Amino acid sequence: MNQNQLFNQTRSRLALSIAGVMGLILSLLGFGVYHAIAHAHWVALNRELESVAGTLHDSLELKLKQPRRLEPIVHEFLPNLRLVGVKNIAEQTLPHRHILSAVNHGYYYIRLFDTSGNLIAISGDVSEELPPAFNSQHWQTITDTKGNIYQQISLSLHTQNQQDWGYFQVGRSLKDFHDYLITVEWTLKLGLPTALILVGFSSWWLAGFAMKPIYQSYQQIQQFTADAAHELRTPLAAVLATVESALLMPHLDEKEAREILRIIERQNSRLTQLVVDLLLLARMDKKNAPVQSQLCCLNDVVSDLIEELAAIAIAAKVTLISEVRVHQPLTVVGDSDQLYRVVSNLIVNAIQYTLPGGKVTVILEKKDHLVVIHVQDTGIGIAAEDQRKIFDRFYRVNSSRDRVTGGSGLGLAIAQAIALAHRGSLTVQSSLGMGSTFTLRLPLRASPY
Repeated sequence: MNQNQLFNQTRSRLALSIAGVMGLILSLLGFGVYHAIAHAHWVALNRELESVAGTLHDSLELKLKQPRRLEPIVHEFLPNLRLVGVKNIAEQTLPHRHILSAVNHGYYYIRLFDTSGNLIAISGDVSEELPPAFNSQHWQTITDTKGNIYQQISLSLHTQNQQDWGYFQVGRSLKDFHDYLITVEWTLKLGLPTALILVGFSSWWLAGFAMKPIYQSYQQIQQFTADAAHELRTPLAAVLATVESALLMPHLDEKEAREILRIIERQNSRLTQLVVDLLLLARMDKKNAPVQSQLCCLNDVVSDLIEELAAIAIAAKVTLISEVRVHQPLTVVGDSDQLYRVVSNLIVNAIQYTLPGGKVTVILEKKDHLVVIHVQDTGIGIAAEDQRKIFDRFYRVNSSRDRVTGGSGLGLAIAQAIALAHRGSLTVQSSLGMGSTFTLRLPLRASPY
């Protein structure tokens, strides 16, 4: 399985996991929303029913004078009131408007019972399939023979002089309530798959976005491994070729033997330096890697390097100068050998990439609480696309020049790692054909760590 297949397989698993978790969350959320809506409407329905029942109850008790007797005014108060066993009473009465229009809107009904629980009269949209027997429970949810569900409330009735008259029930059909819940249910049932589809696409995108740094790191590790193997193989191949050619010679004089040994020594030194650099980078990668804490005067570092590297600059026909823009020693706390290596690497690179007749300037200055070292050159410069990769390991702006100078592509990576280990930074500004400026910033007199 190649890396792309592994990446896509892992991405698919991650996307499915995210979609599964989100689907479960959305399902639970939909379940909770449905029951919350149902509960809220049920509470509102009961409150409305209780309000209607209370208003009608209080109004009726003011009009009742004798037990079991319905006063004529009650028929005017409830124009649709029908006596049980008497037909077409409603047609014989005048169609007065009810004081509570809810009873005439088709959902509510009223039933009156005597003290023995016998049904006396009914009003409103009452189903003939409802059980006629009186149920004394205050709240009841009942079902008729056709399966229709009703919610009703029962109250006791008294006459004007507080005699027991009977019982009063107000109920309503729950058809509109259940129709509304069915609409909500289907909305959630249809909305959930749509949401899951969107979650699936989003999960796929998020999985790719989350895995992109991992994939890039994996590619960098692969590239690093390949580059490291290549760099190690080059001196080993040179040593092997030299030894094989020596073995083919029937006789070796002292001069030839010494030349072969020098070649082997040179390649061994290159190999040793590469291994040392790799080990240094490995140590720098550890965030808890200790850095030797000692006072280091950067004025001395710059002056010593200008003196030591003057011969290299002269051989390359490049002018090497320094500008110290402060009059006091600039001291930092850190590993002097590592800091020496950073500045040396920057100056050597500037000399190597500057054409004959050019100039390299090393500037030392203080800005706020930082010591700043600029290494400017008038060399070939670095393209913008290369500047983003210049500090990557084994990356070369110009591979052919590095091969000539013996560079491995680790110098700037090590320099940046050392700068970061000293709580500093290393940046570059460059224009192609106009030269480059590498800037090293370190905290002035930082506390030991």
